[in-house]
Amino acid sequence: MKGRVVAVSISDKQGDKKTPIDQGQLLDNYGLQGDVHAGPWHRQVSLLAEESIDKMRSKGLELSPGDFAENITTSGIDLLALPIGSRLRIGPTAILEVTQHGKECHHHCAIYRQVGDCVMPREGIFARVLKGGPVEAGDEVEPIKLITVGILIASDKGARGEREDKCSELIAAMVKEISGEVIQQAILPDEEGALKERLLEWADNWKLDLILTSGGTGLGPRDVTPEATRAVIEREAPGIPEAMRLAGLKNTPRAMLSRAAAGIRGRTLIINLPGSPRGVEESLGAILEALPHAIETVKGEGGDCASHR
Repeated sequence: MKGRVVAVSISDKQGDKKTPIDQGQLLDNYGLQGDVHAGPWHRQVSLLAEESIDKMRSKGLELSPGDFAENITTSGIDLLALPIGSRLRIGPTAILEVTQHGKECHHHCAIYRQVGDCVMPREGIFARVLKGGPVEAGDEVEPIKLITVGILIASDKGARGEREDKCSELIAAMVKEISGEVIQQAILPDEEGALKERLLEWADNWKLDLILTSGGTGLGPRDVTPEATRAVIEREAPGIPEAMRLAGLKNTPRAMLSRAAAGIRGRTLIINLPGSPRGVEESLGAILEALPHAIETVKGEGGDCASHR
C-alpha cells in the first residue's frame, strides 16, 4: 500500500487553517519545522487523506489542503487502517510513527466554525518523527516494517577522539538484515552516569525498539556498561548474553570474562555487545535471527515463544 503526498502545510497559530508550502523539513522527535503543533510530544505531525477532504467537498464546499489544520495531506493510502505504532517512510529519508487516530475536538477549528463540521477529528491521524528529512508534494508515503535502533559506544578513548570507532558501522550493517534503522548513535566515555542517562533518554523519550551498546563489558575498573544497563532495565533477559558468550567461547576462552547484560525497559530491548569488531560480529551474529521476534514480544505484538521452537 503506497500513497503520495498531496501537500505539506504549516501554521503559526493553533486552530487556524494551515498554509501549503513548497517543501517542509521534518525534524527528529519534534515535527514539521515552523509549525505551531511541533514539539516533544506524541502529536508532532498530523495527516489527513485527500479522500477524506473529498467527502466534505461533496457537500459543495471549496476546500484546499491545510484547511483542516493537517500538516501532510495524502492520497492513495488508507491512513485509518494503519495500526498505532505503524511506521511510515515519507520522501527520501523521513520516517514517522503513528501515535493516534483522530482526536476529541475541544476548540473548534476555523473550518468547523465556517461549516459546522470537520473531518479531521474523525479521520485524521497523528505521528511523531522518528527520523527527519525533507518532505514535499509528490513524495511517496509507504508503510514499512522497521526496527528502530540506537547504537551507544562506551569508550574513554573514543569519546576523546583518540580511537577510531570501528563498531558502529558494523552494527548498523548487521541490523539492516533484520530491517533495523539506526535512529540514534553516540560515543560516550566509560562513565556509568552518562551511559545511564543516554539509555534512559533513548528508551523513554525516543522509545527505540532496540539499543545496542558496545564496549565496557569486561573486568576492568572502567568497564561499567553492565552496571549502567542494569540500573535502567526493568527485567533482565539473561539468555541473550549467555548465547553471546557461548558463541565467543567457540573461538577464545576469554569470552567467559564478558559481563554483558541484556534486558527490557518499557518497550525497549537493551543489549550489551563487546567493544571490538570481531566481538561484535560474533555476538550480534549469534542473536540476530532471534531479535525481531524478541522485539515483537517486548512490544506485545509477538506470540508464544514456545510455538516458534
